[in-house]
Amino acid sequence: MAFLWILSCLAFVGATYGCGVPAISPVITGYSRIVNGEEAVPHSWPWQVSLQDSTNFHFCGGSLINENWVVTAAHCDVKMTHKVVLGEHDRSSNAEPIQVMKVGEVFKHPKYNGFTINNDILLIKLASPAQLNTRISPVCVAETSDYYPGGMLCVTSGWGLLKYNHANTPARLQQATLPLLTNDDCRRYWGSKITDLMICAGASGASSCMGDSGGPLVCQKDGSWTLVGIVSWGSGTCSTSSPGVYARVTKLRSWMDQILAAN
Repeated sequence: MAFLWILSCLAFVGATYGCGVPAISPVITGYSRIVNGEEAVPHSWPWQVSLQDSTNFHFCGGSLINENWVVTAAHCDVKMTHKVVLGEHDRSSNAEPIQVMKVGEVFKHPKYNGFTINNDILLIKLASPAQLNTRISPVCVAETSDYYPGGMLCVTSGWGLLKYNHANTPARLQQATLPLLTNDDCRRYWGSKITDLMICAGASGASSCMGDSGGPLVCQKDGSWTLVGIVSWGSGTCSTSSPGVYARVTKLRSWMDQILAAN
């Protein structure tokens, strides 16, 4: 077990770039108006990934957890032909020094259920390691034993729709500050659909929307931004008065460790 533990620790440590501490500091203005979000400071969420198809269409977000691995949602259904774009802020610009990575292997949670949306997590092993720098660095990953209470303020980011009926996703990365909900509170909105494999945030005037799927919900722990949720599902109209639902990383961390240790 000690050997496995060391392996998983090594797997999660980025070269000289520690996890969860952006070189470019994010600026968060409380409850900002992804729906009712605000543009992020460029490259202040350096683990943010854009998953794109062969036409450069952005279909999901993701998070870099070390130079070889990205985590996203199982429902994003990543294929070997997809691209992992790192270091992007403005998708309409050709001037950014992005890294476009090929997918090496895809690991979808074997118990992912498309009806209940339980275990909505997928790991991408990059075909070659990312080059970590001030614009590209990993997020910390919540430990199995971590506790993130209802009411805690966290941040989600992505290029998802700003309104559910908009034709196009925004060019620039958006962020929104959201309070976590307890699962009991979340069930007041969503009933028995909410399981212990999910964590809810929002219902506060901001929300994740289509295109944000697979992206991060991060909370600060001991001064480092930590991946607590993966954008999973929510209101079909991206209503800001009902909470978004995220895959609960503390419940999925042990599966992540197993995959990383074995590959």
